[in-house]
This record gives sequence, C-alpha cells and structure tokens, in this order.
Amino acid sequence: MEVMAMIMAGGQGERLMPLTRERAKPAVPFAGRYRIIDFVLSNFLNSSVLRVKILTQFKSDSLNRHLARGWQLAPRFGLYIDAVPAQMRKGKNWYLGTADAIYQNLNIIQDERPSYVCVFGGDHVYKMDVRQMIHQHVAKKAELTISAIPKPIGQASAFGILEVDENWRVVGFEEKPRNPRPIPGRPDMALVSMGNYVFSREPLVDWVSRDAERDTAHDFGKNIITDNYKTGAVYAYDFSANLVPGMEEKERGYWRDVGTLDEYFDASMDLVDVAPTFNLYNYKWPMWTFNPSRPPAKFVFADKETQRIGQATDSLVSEGCVISGGRVHKCVLSPSVRVNSFSNIEESILMEGVEIGRRSRIRRAIIDKYVSIPPDTEIGYDLDKDRARFHVTHSGIVVISKHQVV
Repeated sequence: MEVMAMIMAGGQGERLMPLTRERAKPAVPFAGRYRIIDFVLSNFLNSSVLRVKILTQFKSDSLNRHLARGWQLAPRFGLYIDAVPAQMRKGKNWYLGTADAIYQNLNIIQDERPSYVCVFGGDHVYKMDVRQMIHQHVAKKAELTISAIPKPIGQASAFGILEVDENWRVVGFEEKPRNPRPIPGRPDMALVSMGNYVFSREPLVDWVSRDAERDTAHDFGKNIITDNYKTGAVYAYDFSANLVPGMEEKERGYWRDVGTLDEYFDASMDLVDVAPTFNLYNYKWPMWTFNPSRPPAKFVFADKETQRIGQATDSLVSEGCVISGGRVHKCVLSPSVRVNSFSNIEESILMEGVEIGRRSRIRRAIIDKYVSIPPDTEIGYDLDKDRARFHVTHSGIVVISKHQVV
C-alpha cells in the first residue's frame, strides 16, 4: 500500500501574532524543546508513513532550518521529509487556499503515484496512529476520509461540522455554523473536522483540478468537501477511537488547535499538570525533534536564610537552563533559559535564550526567544501598564515578542 503525506505548513498564523511575526505558525516553539510541526511529523514517523512533503510559504526560514537539521530520513531508500516551497507552478499566484496548495503541487503526486495521499495540517497538537485511519479508508473503499472528533455543541461553531449517517458516511457539511447539528444519538455533541484528510489519489487529483477552474475559495472545507460529499464516497473517521501504543484512556481523543495565543497558552499549561492529559513521556510513541547539543539543566544556590534558592516546581525545564537562585512555578522553559537570583516566575512560557534579571516578578506571560528582562521588572501584575508596552490577550496573557527591548 503506497502512502505519502502532504503537510500544509504555509499559513500566516495571524491569530498567533506576535509569535508569528518572524516565523511560520508550525515553527512556533511548543512544550519547551519542540516546534508545533514536530507533533504531526512524529505521528507520521511513528505510523511508518515515511514519504512526507511539507508545503511551506510564509516566513518559512526557521521552519526550513528546523526540518533540515532535525528531520532527515534515508532518501537513498525512498524515505524523506522534504520542505517544498511555494513555486507558482500553475500561474502567478501564491497559494490561494488549502486545495490550491495541493493543486499547485500535483507534479509531486503525479511523479510519486501513491495509492493514497494524507493531507494533514501542520499546526495542531495531538497523537494519532495514522494507519488506523488509512485502514478504515481502504476498508470502506472511500475516496476521501476526514478525521473528526466529537466536541460539545457550545464549542463546535468555530469549526467545520460534519453530519454522518449510521455508517459514518458524510451526508452534510457546514463551515463554522452558528447552530451546529448534533451527532445522531448524541444531542449534546457535534462532529468537528480536524482538517486532516486521507484521499485516494485519483479523486484528489480530479477534485482539486476541477476546483482550480472555478472561482472559489479553493479550500478543502468550503469547496472540496462541500462539492463532493453528495456524489463521492466521503467518510468521517472517529479520532476519539484512535489509540496509540502506551496511551492511557484519558489521553484518547486529545487534540488541541493552538491557533490563538490563549489556546496556545492553555495547551502549554496542560503540560505542567502533575498527571497531564497529553503525555510527553510515552516512550512507546515518542515525540521527535531536532536535538542540539546542550548541557543538562542546572539549579544552583540553596541559601534558605536569604531565600536565594534555585528551584522549579510543576514545570518543564529544558536542557541548558540555569535556575540561579530564582523560583519557577508552573512554567515551560525552552533550552538555555537563565533565571537569576530572587526572581519569581509563575504560569509563564519562556522560550530559548530568555534571561530573567534579578528580583523580577513575572506571571502569566509568554516571552519569545532571546529576550532579556532587566532586574527588578514586573510583568503580569499591572495589565494596564503592560498594555502600554506589550501585547496583552483578552484573557490577560502578556506576550513579549522576539528580540523586544524591555
């Protein structure tokens, strides 16, 4: 069974600004030592889908460097993870939508001639054995299978909603409806499209080619699904039934769209729970990434009399970090962060190379790479004052962008 994957990694990620001011959304750091794209790539690698093309476009330099350094397979054996830049192969436009991105790269599919093509997003956090979805696709002789997850009705209107019959064949689709239709037999739940698809090759080529000739949004949800579910063999796959090796029952169905700063922050804080739902420590389904050589994390000073104690509690602390007489609680620290003496950091995300000056107090903040916080700085305690200098989200998360002078 010949399968290849095409990962959509060209979006601007405007709702994650300022974290996406200098990088593509899939390249945004997450969980300390990873990038968001590492999660979908780890799923494919662990699922033995080893021919992967990543379609890039906006601000892709850091993403390209990450892929080149950390995601090399064995091309001499036909195994690869390749970044494919937008090339305007079909005209003078950059990608006009998700379907157009595939259409502009049909040469890849025509050259490789896989039986099945997985078209997945590159900006979600989850674990998935993709083989189980592919097996359902083959068993049902589907032309398109859409990965979907049940969501409470009250949360579902922000997504594309699928209607299915008793065999999970798609009989209706609405993009972000005000009143989502429930799953049959489950009036409190709606079936949300995850934006991950398995196509049989010929229908995919046919459908995106026909869509390219029309004046549409060239979008999989708005156009490809909507135009073809009535006449094509289109099925939904219940992601909540997917089970990977080593997964506990509570983790089944975990999927986070980290598309906004508040969602990104909440998903990050999920990881520091004592028993997090999303488990990074499942060695039967490892999360892979680029691993630069850095020394171990270090915690120094234990002077109880002056409270100059280097400590971290309920936190993820990456390699190369030095907690030098400061306190970190419920935080995610990327590599090479330094927290200096008498500082107190709570519920925050500190990215690579951040340095916190002495006696600083920071809470509910996201601080991007290489920002230096001067001594005696307070962030997160007076949001009106913070808004004058930084981006502050609706829920009160203070975001300091890369290289910003504080």
